Amino acid sequence: MADWNKKQISRSEIEELTKKYGIDSLFASVLSRRGIVEGKDLLYYLEDDLRFQHSPFNFKNMEDAVDRVLAAVEEKEKVLIFGDRDVDGVSATTILYDCLSSLGLDVSYRLPQGDETYGLSMDAVDDFASKDGSLIITVDCGISNYNEIEHAADLGIDTIVMDHHNPPELLSENAIYLDPKLPDSGYPFPDISGAAVVYKFVSAVRFSKSKWYKAECTLMNVRPVNEAYTIECIKIKNLIPLSKIEETIVPGTVSVMQTRLPSYLQNQVLLVWDGETTKHLLKNCFGSGIEFNFLDIRPEVAKLFPAFGQYSLLRIKDMSKIARYGSHPSTEIGGFYNIYVTYVQQSLKLENPDYSALEEKDLQLVALAALADIMPMKNENRLFVRNGLKSINAGRIRGGLLELMSHLNLLGKKVSSVDLSWIIVSNLNAAGRLGQPELAAELFLSKDPSLRDQSALKIIELNSQRKLLSQEAWDYAAIQAEASIGQYSDKLCVVADSRINRGVSGILAGRLCAKYDIPAIAITFVDDICIGSMRSCRGYSVLSLLDQLNEFFLSYGGHNFAAGFSIKKENLDNFLNRLKQLAPLIELEESKANQYEVDAEIPNSYLTPKLLELEDKFEPYGEENKQLLFMSRGLSVKDGMLLGKGEKQHLKLTVEGANLKWPCLFWNEGERLNRDFRIGDKIDMLYHIERNTFNGMEKAQIIIQELEKSQIN
Repeated sequence: MADWNKKQISRSEIEELTKKYGIDSLFASVLSRRGIVEGKDLLYYLEDDLRFQHSPFNFKNMEDAVDRVLAAVEEKEKVLIFGDRDVDGVSATTILYDCLSSLGLDVSYRLPQGDETYGLSMDAVDDFASKDGSLIITVDCGISNYNEIEHAADLGIDTIVMDHHNPPELLSENAIYLDPKLPDSGYPFPDISGAAVVYKFVSAVRFSKSKWYKAECTLMNVRPVNEAYTIECIKIKNLIPLSKIEETIVPGTVSVMQTRLPSYLQNQVLLVWDGETTKHLLKNCFGSGIEFNFLDIRPEVAKLFPAFGQYSLLRIKDMSKIARYGSHPSTEIGGFYNIYVTYVQQSLKLENPDYSALEEKDLQLVALAALADIMPMKNENRLFVRNGLKSINAGRIRGGLLELMSHLNLLGKKVSSVDLSWIIVSNLNAAGRLGQPELAAELFLSKDPSLRDQSALKIIELNSQRKLLSQEAWDYAAIQAEASIGQYSDKLCVVADSRINRGVSGILAGRLCAKYDIPAIAITFVDDICIGSMRSCRGYSVLSLLDQLNEFFLSYGGHNFAAGFSIKKENLDNFLNRLKQLAPLIELEESKANQYEVDAEIPNSYLTPKLLELEDKFEPYGEENKQLLFMSRGLSVKDGMLLGKGEKQHLKLTVEGANLKWPCLFWNEGERLNRDFRIGDKIDMLYHIERNTFNGMEKAQIIIQELEKSQIN
């Protein structure tokens, strides 16, 4: 019997959330049940503005990467983008190719074809060298390609690695690395996609065209504190705070030369808010014999944001949205910094009106990549996907995606993150899985609508083939998989079969992992090489296991819960034996199979389509942000019928709540009608609410997750 768990929450916590953030109690209660109560997390559920994303210059190597590409432009070098075959890799390749070609670079791209291995290859390096290439940029790969990077360096080729996979212990010194998972990357959020890393780089390149690139400046604020004055300064470069000082001055006790100010402000452009007031306060501190050379930027800011022109920093700090979500008190200098960054960003867009449209196009691919690579739907990933969906649903769909959506009958309906994940991503991934990733790249990069249309149709056909191959792989693996579990101490499920198509081994591993609720490995063969895909669950990092087996691998890597490897076929038996020895040591968290975490219990009188508004607030759904799960009790079953043919039929019900009759679908559970309940009975139900669009008409419908006959008469 399944467990329906509704976490108890604090009434005082709900009241605090509703008061502080101006949200209703139902929204607050769901946030609380999900543990989303800190401002730094709430921000990404309550705000959509890209102002809240992290700066690309948080990457400590970003400036080096930008300068290397600008040098390539100056010297008219040949550049190769080497990507991966999946949606993330193709998206990253597309975003970077669009950017570099717009700079006038002689740029080409290469993706693994057919049975080529993942990551930069020696052949790719040698081929590029033969064409007098001088700069390789890897995207969504490269972090583990030590030997290939060294080989490129020997041939006089520089490398920039833009990746997001877990790094190995040994990195080549002959590359510039942008990877948020590097311990010293400087980037505050490690779980962005490869395409997002490239998007950050492209954003930095656009910023480099402005007068603010590399320009250091210092923001200064002076404020009275009792009988003294506090002088606060923040030094900034590329909109990133480099350092901060604070001096409290009692007039007449020290000279300016006895403070840190002269050395700190040396050779700095000094910016203040309200020059006359600042000048007066500094005179009070140090007397009239000291002159500070500063620029008052309030008039310039007021040209873009007229309302701010009349406010002091004391007032502005309380208006700051960023401060609203902070865990510390807002400060005047903090408010000054926030408004300065917003001013620069807005100025940049006004000076370059095409940037907003280009950013929209990029973010649609970043959204796809985040969902395809199962990035957690928290922090700035939510901004990426929400903004990508926003422009898609506004009809500003980038070329390639438009043609694909047209053939998938997605135009004219409100597209959700679930649609992106289950329909668009699954089709796009088929191209790479079946060894033709160039089709997906051509879909996004071609300027010819007719060619994009042809690519879209080919991709959809490949996805049909992928479905057949996936089912065949399951048929081959089912018996072997179940038999393997005992051999691996009930901690692993392992299959190895030459009939498994390499392109669906990851899908098979994921399906086995979901079915048996333990980590799973699917291995197939390409000539004398074994190619393995591993998927995990219950809090277990697959890389912690693969690290213990690294003597067997030709290559391996990936993420904590999804990884891949290759080994020589002659070593397979020894590898599997060693795996059996390690399996008992695997520590899995308690299984949550058949456990449902209820987000909210909805009384029948509140079961209305308005719940879709709450659904929308939690979009996008995905990893670490599952679709809202509601519970209602005592719903009357008004009608029921079976749908589909074959062994597993679906159930279509009509239930009544709030005097509304709701259409409900219960997938693969047709056998339960007239067994567990009948028409006319009352049921308790766990469910999602979704939009169903048909012939341009949108209606709310219920997708049942579980039900049981109600004890309520």
